[in-house]
Amino acid sequence: MNRRALHYVFKVGDRKKTIHFFKDVLGMKILRHEEFTEGCKAQCNGPYDGKWSKTMVGYGPEDDHFVMELTYNYGVGSYKMGNDFQCISIDCKTAYERIKNGLWPSSFLSSDSFQVESPGGYHFIIHNRESSGDPVKMIALSVTNIKRSIEYWSEWCGLEVVSSCSSEAVLQFSPEQCQVKLISIQQPVDHASAFGRIAFSCPRSQLIDLENLMTNKKQKILKHLDDHEICFVGDEAFRELSRVDPKADKILADAIQADKSDEWFNERRGGKTQQ
Repeated sequence: MNRRALHYVFKVGDRKKTIHFFKDVLGMKILRHEEFTEGCKAQCNGPYDGKWSKTMVGYGPEDDHFVMELTYNYGVGSYKMGNDFQCISIDCKTAYERIKNGLWPSSFLSSDSFQVESPGGYHFIIHNRESSGDPVKMIALSVTNIKRSIEYWSEWCGLEVVSSCSSEAVLQFSPEQCQVKLISIQQPVDHASAFGRIAFSCPRSQLIDLENLMTNKKQKILKHLDDHEICFVGDEAFRELSRVDPKADKILADAIQADKSDEWFNERRGGKTQQ
């Protein structure tokens, strides 16, 4: 079906520290950066009006890498974490060495892996392994019913089941792409205010069929049964929109330097909103 795993959306309250984490600690590149004066109609930045920005970071172009979308709402200082997002696993020896040498606080998991927490509380597992292809190997999400979740992600979204048991399952579109791991938890999935969104692409011709399938199954096209937001986009048009911008680093640096939102909200409202 030629479907691809594209990116995961993270809401960030401290853009400058978050960029340092992804760029200088994990070693990702700034792929694109955009500034917006009003909220996104598709709620790409969450249910917020006002000024916001979107930064795409990753180890390479979104054509063949799973990347991160960092959405920054100028008026929001922090978001409450839920239990919906578990972690992203990365194979990167250079990031592992930076963390081992103390560049970022970490938890020791094994002889060849650390767990680190980004600004805002998102977990990443860094393995001391060379990567063949994209270093981003897996994203893990929480679910409440593993059997029904496998059915949704495989039969309806088109991922192939790689492995499964009573408590978890691993799925993928193809072996070279980032895998999706579903982990059953013994409590409701809480998305809180930091909830994210995973984006997939498929040929444009499949979008209508996919929407019809979801409608017939009485399911929302953008929400899994545990309310994980899943966005499908037409692959052909998205490849054009997702091209790497060689000026992205400078555009982002200029935006960070010009950002006086902390001072503005402190003076007028006693600080930014804490979600």
